[in-house]
Amino acid sequence: MTTTDSIPPTLPETLARLRGAQKGHARGAPAYSVYVNRRIGRLFAAVAYRWGLTPNQVTMVSAAHTFAGIAVIATVPPSWWAGVIVAALLVAGYAWDSADGQVARLRGGGSIAGEWLDHFVDAVKIASLHLAVVVGLYRFGDVDEVVLLVPIGFSVVATATFFGMILNDLLKAARGVASTHARAGGTFARSMLLLPTDFGVLCLAFVLWGASPLFLLVYGALFAVNALFLCAAAVKWFREMRRVD
Repeated sequence: MTTTDSIPPTLPETLARLRGAQKGHARGAPAYSVYVNRRIGRLFAAVAYRWGLTPNQVTMVSAAHTFAGIAVIATVPPSWWAGVIVAALLVAGYAWDSADGQVARLRGGGSIAGEWLDHFVDAVKIASLHLAVVVGLYRFGDVDEVVLLVPIGFSVVATATFFGMILNDLLKAARGVASTHARAGGTFARSMLLLPTDFGVLCLAFVLWGASPLFLLVYGALFAVNALFLCAAAVKWFREMRRVD
């Protein structure tokens, strides 16, 4: 006889469970990731859970969207429709990236292998996205070669920032210090101030991919802000490591 325990939860019930199982966000988490991407990811996670997808499968769905968008940047001549497709794929990939951890919490917890896979995919996409911009601009853009240094520099900055954040939590955990996710979330004003450093904002910027001068203006501004953020963050992180010592 069928019992109520065997009946899968409805989508609203699954979303309610997810809202009650959210992990805290870091004090430095920017607004799009906290207030937009996590909510889209929550919906994706509820759907994935009802479909029976595992967290690792959700990670691969995220990767498929993201790397499809990256491939379009490098292989398709810039146009308004190509920009919309790229932005949509990257935004969806980022939302699915938020969903894998939420699915893991719904299923009772994640695994070290799953966390490794998630971070590994993140590392590849962060570096390759900007290198795809180099390829796209070189193949299709009528730009000076000096301009190509911007996405190359952005790749360095984005990779170093991601590695620094991961290394911070790894070293602190090894010494029994709470990670940034265990801290109280930052203020709305702080999140808005950090918006230009948000990967989601970078994804949305590719809507302008077909309007090269405007895209390069926005992309260059994001690069400058992210480079300044990394310089300031590196000093802060080093001081934190000295206090941990």
